Parts: sequence; C-alpha cells; structure tokens
Amino acid sequence: MSAKVLLGMSGGVDSSVAAYVLQEQGFEVIGATLRLWIQEDAPDAGGCCSLSSVEDARFVAQRLGMPHYVLNYKEIFRQHVVEYFIAEYKAGRTPNPCIACNSRVRFTQFLEQARSLGCDYIATGHYARVEHVPQGTRLRKSVDSRKDQTYMLFRMTETQLSHTLFPLGGMTKPEVRKLAAKLDLVVAEKPDSQEICFVQNDDYKGFLRSEGALDAPGAIVNSLGIVLGQHRGIFDYTIGQRKGLGLTSPTPLYVLEIDAKGNRIVVGPGEELFRHRVEISELHFLERPEPDEDLTGKARYTTADQPCRVSFLGNDRAVVSFAEPVRAPTPGQSLVLYKGDLVVGGGTIV
Repeated sequence: MSAKVLLGMSGGVDSSVAAYVLQEQGFEVIGATLRLWIQEDAPDAGGCCSLSSVEDARFVAQRLGMPHYVLNYKEIFRQHVVEYFIAEYKAGRTPNPCIACNSRVRFTQFLEQARSLGCDYIATGHYARVEHVPQGTRLRKSVDSRKDQTYMLFRMTETQLSHTLFPLGGMTKPEVRKLAAKLDLVVAEKPDSQEICFVQNDDYKGFLRSEGALDAPGAIVNSLGIVLGQHRGIFDYTIGQRKGLGLTSPTPLYVLEIDAKGNRIVVGPGEELFRHRVEISELHFLERPEPDEDLTGKARYTTADQPCRVSFLGNDRAVVSFAEPVRAPTPGQSLVLYKGDLVVGGGTIV
C-alpha cells in the first residue's frame, strides 16, 4: 500500500509541481488548501488565501486526478499569526509572519490534521531538504540557493521533519516551471506571491489601524536624546530606513531604533547600523553548536550567510558574533545559523 501524503496546495506553481513529483515517487497524494484569511471587501485579494488561488489548486488537483479539500484555518491563523503580528508592531519590533505561520500552523495544526486523516506525511512546495541521519532528522538547504526557504523553516522540530516531505528540494525554480509547462498546468507561469496574505497592498499601517492598533506622532531623536524632528507614528518606520524621515542633515540619517515605550524614533549615521554581535532569544536548535564552532548566519531572509560563532548566555539567550559586521539586525526578525548547508537553528533578534 502506498504511503499517504496530505499536500498543502497554495494554488501556485511550486505546490502544484510538488503534487506531481510526489505521485511519480509512488505516494498517494491528497491536496488541501488552507483558507487562512479572507478579506471580506476583497475576497480575491491575499495571494495564497484568495479565491482564485483556491480555484487554481482545485484545477491542478483535477488535472492530476487527486482529491482536493479546502480547510478553514481562519481562527487558528488569527490566534497564532495575526495577533502575534499586531503585538510585535505595537512593541516596536518587526515580526516575520511567515515563520510564525510555519511554526505555529502549517507544521503543527496541519500535521495533526494529516494524522487524523490517516496520512503518513505532510508535504509542501518549500525549497528545502529533509535528511535522515543516525543523530536524527535534519533540515538542509535547497539545491537552488536563490530560492532556498530554510530561513522560514528553521523552527521545525525533528518530529515535524520526520513526517514532512519537501519534493522540490532537489530542483531549481526554472526546472519547476519547465515541468509545469510540460504538464500543461494552468499555473506554469503564475508569478510568485510576494505579499503577506492578510495585508492588502503592503499597507501594514492601514491593516494595523483596521485591527485597532493605534500609534501617535512623537519625537525623532539622535543617540544622545536630542530632538531632531517629529515622526508620524512608529508603524511607519523600520530599522535601517533612510527615506521619509523629514529631517535636514549634512549627513544621511537612518533609523537605528524604534522605542515603542517612549514613542520615539532614534536616528543616526549609517555606520551605527552595523553590528559585530547580535543577541538572540527564543532559541531553537536542531543541533546545538559548540561555542567555538565555525558557522554562518543570516539576520534576514534576503541576505547572504556570513561567518560567525555563537556563545550562550543561558538556556534561552545567545550572542552571535560575526566576523564582519552585519547591517541593521532588526528586533523581532529571526537570525538563522548554518553549518554548510545544514540548518543548525537560531532565534529571535533582541
């Protein structure tokens, strides 16, 4: 009897091709699209949560001759992702809702649902690889370095990994699109979704206000506390931002800190954005590193790995020391550590 897989189908090209690859590998595949968020006044907005994405996923499932279900995860998603997103911004931090969704919904709640349906595995179209070794189950980077998504998956546990398949981990994006075209899938040329599914038009401030999170004007100060101007509200600013400050200065000024308690934006010259040492908390490791071990780390999804070492301050705090300073490590974002292409773990930037 074939092993049964519950595949998360977003309606995009990646999860669609993942369905075909799993079938070719001999799995019995069941497709499921998660309705995480519905914009009542724009039901077709929201990328993978939109009605058109549900229809695309259903069409692909029919094309491949597999069952497809739509699962209502709206309440779970609001509780574990949206409320976290709002709370982080109110605290002056910059959240990563995709990591929260993966760690709190996709590879927890969805896995439990798969087990209740008698499935042996769950699968997604993420670009990553699972490796089973004597020490346990490990997460490795995709062969396509430009599309690697392990940064978003680093909080997965060994148990979750042992029941998860990433069928695209050994493929490149061009190969995936080429295969989708060969299979005549309607999503072959569908562009990748770049937006957060519950924030329309990238309007974070509008979304936060619609959810009752309010900010107010306050002072823009330098590192000495001297008032240089007024800000419009802390939701409008991010660490490292230069444009839109409304300040006149002989040298460019950047946002260095968002002080939510004091309702202040702290600015300074660009060189003050760089840090050799970055403190992290909420630690999660698949393989706990030694203090003097040579690693690489990335402090945001879009940056390249940089050589570093980690030292622990206790059970849930650590300092990551980089060989070269990294620019604008941002509180609330994740710092992920690697050993070669192996995901070691990481934490949340303090």
